[in-house]
Amino acid sequence: MSILIKDTTKEERERIVNESIGNVNGSCDGCMAGLAEMYQDYIDGKREISEINMAFRAHYESGEEVPPRQSCGYIN
Repeated sequence: MSILIKDTTKEERERIVNESIGNVNGSCDGCMAGLAEMYQDYIDGKREISEINMAFRAHYESGEEVPPRQSCGYIN
């Protein structure tokens, strides 16, 4: 089954997102509602899921300071 916009109806896309995310209303910290909103462009037929996921990954920051890597001693 294709999940591309051209191969699905709005109702099917809504079902695909709901089944993929899980129980949006059961979240106690409120982040699941934001996740559901993230895919609204897909449901509305504006952007494919892959485009939304790539945009999210491109803007993700962990917020952690990562120490510089140190040599293992084998490379001079």
